[in-house]
Amino acid sequence: MSDRFFLDTNVFIYKVSSSVPSKKIVATRLVNDALESGKGIVSFQVVQEFFSVAFRRFTPPMSPAEAEQSLALTFRPLLAIHSSYSLYGQALELTRRHSLSWYDSLIVAAAIESDCRILYTENLQHRQKFDNLRVQNPFL
Repeated sequence: MSDRFFLDTNVFIYKVSSSVPSKKIVATRLVNDALESGKGIVSFQVVQEFFSVAFRRFTPPMSPAEAEQSLALTFRPLLAIHSSYSLYGQALELTRRHSLSWYDSLIVAAAIESDCRILYTENLQHRQKFDNLRVQNPFL
């Protein structure tokens, strides 16, 4: 059984943000564990969403140099899932069966496709199950 885990975008946003110190501590621990263990996974979507927030909503906005460093040191080692026909098909099925939003369905589909057992996010119901995948809100 796999002990891989998927990190949603909000984990990376809290790691960089200092607006909620308790969430920053948890997020930093999760990202460090993902990098050190080699068991953390992210998708192309997580990287895109993170940089969209970092460039538009951070105060001050993330600089291109900071983004390049984040991409090389944090996201590159974790990036395992890219967009594909099968990922979109699975996401559409999840949307239909579970009434998830399109973007949440893509995250769940990516976690399932990468054989993760845990999806760390605060965007879905804590302890919700999708096949062998369990949602866990690490910030509770």
